[in-house]
Amino acid sequence: MILSRRWLEAMLGRALDPRDLEHRLSMLGAPVESVVPLHQDLGDVLIAEVLEAKKHPNADRLSLCLVNAGWASPVEVVCGAPNVQAGKKYPYAPVGAVLPGGLKLERRKIRGVESNGMLCSAKELGLGEDHAGIMQLDTDAPPGTRFLDVVPIADHQVVIEVTANRPDLLGHKGVARELGASLGAVVKLPEIPGGAVGKGGGQAVRRSGAGAARGTVDGVEIRLDDAEGCPRYMAAVIRGVRVDKSPAWLAQRLASIGQRSINNVVDATNYILFELNQPLHAFDLAKLRGPAVVIRRARANEKIVTLDGVARTLTADMTAICDAERPTIIAGVMGSAESEVSGSTTDLVLECAFFEPPRIRRTRRALELSSESSYRFERGIDMPGMPDALRRAIDLIVAVAGGELREPPLDLWPAPLEERTIFLRPERVGHLLGMAVERPEIERILSSVGFFVAPKDARLAVQVPGWRPDVTREVDLIEEVARLKGYDAFPDELRPYRPGTVPDAPVERAKAQVRACLAQGGFFEARTFPLGPADGPAAVAVLNPMSAEEGHLRTRLLPGLVRRVDHNWAARTRDIRLFEVGTVFRQGRGDGGRVRPRSGSPWPGCSPAHGGRRTGVMVRKYLIWTYGTSSITLS
Repeated sequence: MILSRRWLEAMLGRALDPRDLEHRLSMLGAPVESVVPLHQDLGDVLIAEVLEAKKHPNADRLSLCLVNAGWASPVEVVCGAPNVQAGKKYPYAPVGAVLPGGLKLERRKIRGVESNGMLCSAKELGLGEDHAGIMQLDTDAPPGTRFLDVVPIADHQVVIEVTANRPDLLGHKGVARELGASLGAVVKLPEIPGGAVGKGGGQAVRRSGAGAARGTVDGVEIRLDDAEGCPRYMAAVIRGVRVDKSPAWLAQRLASIGQRSINNVVDATNYILFELNQPLHAFDLAKLRGPAVVIRRARANEKIVTLDGVARTLTADMTAICDAERPTIIAGVMGSAESEVSGSTTDLVLECAFFEPPRIRRTRRALELSSESSYRFERGIDMPGMPDALRRAIDLIVAVAGGELREPPLDLWPAPLEERTIFLRPERVGHLLGMAVERPEIERILSSVGFFVAPKDARLAVQVPGWRPDVTREVDLIEEVARLKGYDAFPDELRPYRPGTVPDAPVERAKAQVRACLAQGGFFEARTFPLGPADGPAAVAVLNPMSAEEGHLRTRLLPGLVRRVDHNWAARTRDIRLFEVGTVFRQGRGDGGRVRPRSGSPWPGCSPAHGGRRTGVMVRKYLIWTYGTSSITLS
């Protein structure tokens, strides 16, 4: 998962130090794989105002600009872009500045006229592919102001490892929630520039009755025929949108996490995906036949051409989102080009759904097709939080693309989920963690990450939020207390414990005694790899070997120890005392389909043969030690 430091800062309302951020996330259970600075190499770029722009005296396609960069006197800059105008402000790289890619600007003559620096395009600043014209800035900042102080794009990409049981960390809000608990900060979604809460999605969601699986929203029929694969489906109709380029803030926010801007509507749905971990899909209403949206099981051998241009064959085990006649989306995975939003789109159907994770996982594997949506759906999203995500998406689309929501969104939820409540015993927390944690502290810790805690007799009734599907038992809550309190807060000394009453098996006692005797004699125990080359006809082949040298299970321990001796000798370590208690494998043999144990072992329990069929594998325990170049084998 790629995070934007600035995005997290906007949610937490405070600045974050990249090193501290890395440490906190790692301690909270989200190890940071890398921290990549973005646009930090634009520190030399300034805001400049063009005072005069005239034709270059020796070149028809060049202009000579008089530039005010906040210094005592203006400077002349030769420019080849056709869009430079007097009175406008542009990014300016003075002489000596270093631009992205390592280009250092020098004062030089261009067609006989000396140029002092450069007026920059978006491509030259690493902010886009547009290099046809200079990047014009709409700002009141005085000339000479640092570009990064006016255009806040300096950022850090923080790449974290997200385990399968923590889907809530696949959105910025989920990560901000964890950081807020650590920092004592309150998480608040950033305001949408140019929009107002309630302008589009502030209306209440229209919930269908229990068991209802169909309805109509603004003339569009919505029918949920596969409630098993899609337990909840929400839809809204937005009319009168203008599909165009995204505003700079939205495109920059997506670019900060490595996402390409497409258009204002698609970018808005992607923004919600990475902010709230809620995949969305926007249909062009004019392309929906019916007009209707039908959620049903796909039919065997039904065809769909996905957005990547590949024709795919569906099966009856998959869920499809269809119009009145044909599939338009492989549910939870990818849509088709037939209903995608384009420049001619004026009316939208906005989908917000929950798809059964195992179904999405099987579909993705069967089609060998993965997407950002399938990655989240197959891990589970916040079903109770869907209305908030849909309202946020409507507000954002109306703010960046215009349009009007004439009817409240429709919510089809035939079998609403019951709230998950787990009872937690405070004394059990101290018992498992080995350190007393006061009841108020437990309540504070759990409440800080969204759990609702209420007293219930001597216990705590803890309501689990929808974004935490991994918390199902009391011990899960205790783990949350330990994680959020900080594992480094627990003492590391050994505490008294209750010994077990079941004695160790004789073979384990014998092995422990052998290890203790040899260790006292100055030997070191080795653990060698159980694979190697074929060693006689009794060797057992591995079905998926990593290399030809490791294609069989070992039949003896000695070769592995010899390799360890050779390695130490190569490192000029001559005095070597090694032993190993391990397992070897051989093709099964013996009368009656069983493997007979070897007798005469001087070490009781060290060489029992585990029974196997005639065609099975014989397993033996060996004890080997090596001293210098000599070796002794006991079997």
